[in-house]
Formats: sequence, C-alpha cells, structure tokens
Amino acid sequence: MFGAIEAGGTKFVCAMGTGPEDVVLSAEIPTTTPEETMAGVATFFAGKKLKRVGIACFGPVDLAGGRIAKTTPKVAWRGFGIQAAVEQALRAKTVLDTDVNGAALGEYLWGAGQGVDPLLYVTVGTGIGGGGVVDGKLLHGLLHPEMGHVRVPRVDAAPGICFAHGDCLEGLASGPAIAARGSDYELAAEYLGMAMQIYTCVLSPRMVLLGGGVMKRPGMLGKVRAAAKRYMAGYAPMPEIRAPKFGQRAGTLGALALAVRG
Repeated sequence: MFGAIEAGGTKFVCAMGTGPEDVVLSAEIPTTTPEETMAGVATFFAGKKLKRVGIACFGPVDLAGGRIAKTTPKVAWRGFGIQAAVEQALRAKTVLDTDVNGAALGEYLWGAGQGVDPLLYVTVGTGIGGGGVVDGKLLHGLLHPEMGHVRVPRVDAAPGICFAHGDCLEGLASGPAIAARGSDYELAAEYLGMAMQIYTCVLSPRMVLLGGGVMKRPGMLGKVRAAAKRYMAGYAPMPEIRAPKFGQRAGTLGALALAVRG
C-alpha cells in the first residue's frame, strides 16, 4: 500500500491505497501545531507497512530542504521539516510537493486530464494556486509554480488582500478577496480569465482544470472561459478549460499520486 498525506492549511487528511478505487481515509486532523497535527498522522498510520508516502502540502514549500517555507502565512509551520518528520514517524520514504502540483498529477494519472500534456491544475478558494505536468513530469524549477501570485491588469480600484503583494491574482480573485468586494463574482471571473490567457501564452497547456470552492458557484466556469477567450482576442487558441474530476478528493488523491509515481 502507498500512503498519502493531504497537508492542508486547515486540516490534514491521511489515506492509504494504490489508486482512486481503493482509498482508505482518515478522519480530518485539524492543522494546529506541527507537534499535535503530526501526532494525529502517526496514529492513523501506526502499524502500517507502506511502500512510499506522498505529501501534498500547503505552501510555499522549500522542496529542496523538505520543509515548509518561512514565508507561509501559517506562522507555527514556518520552516517546519515536514518531510523528515513524516519519514521518522512512519519509517517510509516520502515524496513532497505542493498540494496543487499533487492535484495536477492525480488528475493527469486518473482524472479529467488523464494523459493530457501539458496540463495545468488551478485551484481558486481561500487562496489561489496552480500546478502543472509538462512532458509527463511535475513542473519545477527555481521553485514550484506560484500561479496565484502573478500580477494581472487592474479593472477596478479596490485594494487587493494578498499579505505579500496586495493586488496579485490571489489578492483580487480568491474567496476572501471576492468577499471583500461584496461577493462580486463577475469581477473575479474577469481576473481569472486574464490569468488563463497569461498561463496559456507562457506555458501553452492543452488543458486547464479549474477547481476550488470559488469555482463551484453556478456559471463561474463559463464566465472564466468567456473572459479568457476575450482577453486572448483571437491571437491564439485557448486550451480546454474544465472542472477537475476529483473535486474535494483532489488533494488526497494528489498525495497518493505523488507516492505512486515516486
């Protein structure tokens, strides 16, 4: 069996399995302090022999150092060596990546983007993040993708809410940013459409999967598609923009995909 840890900003979910059809899930473990949360993880996996464990983690993540970056807004977790902590607790090899990169891989292996390459996965919720598969591999470089922090042209004057940049995409179109504008989803769709056009021009994906709580709003996906096409202005074709297959399961199955792929 492979182990999976969806390390979210509000909760951890652990799982075991070999693919989407045989997953055994833990109860939700609240994300409190590293010590308390990791104790819950260890309890779920106690006595289990695992081939490998995937960790799909909230970010930013220092992948080279196996730790959560010091710039995360989760103060208690800044600099925490999550990869070493899991390996020590579970006595298994681990693969660490961001939650959105994991979700991209899960959708590429088993989901709505199965076999589509290049593939992007973007989640729009409390924050905005993105991951990608290019040539069958997760997109890495100087750092992991930070698609929520691109700057987009402004079409309104309200300040953005990103703690680092103010009016980056996350600061303008995440769930809290929409709430701060009086639930103006039309405006959020405009900003997300701009981002789709930017991602298309830079990364040339064949498909973009748009998940997260904001995208559950009726009609939101269609509004983003229309805005993206309008901002491309006929210069180049737009990729297919669609919903992911796994929805709320994307993070957990993403962590499992990391473990399976190795």
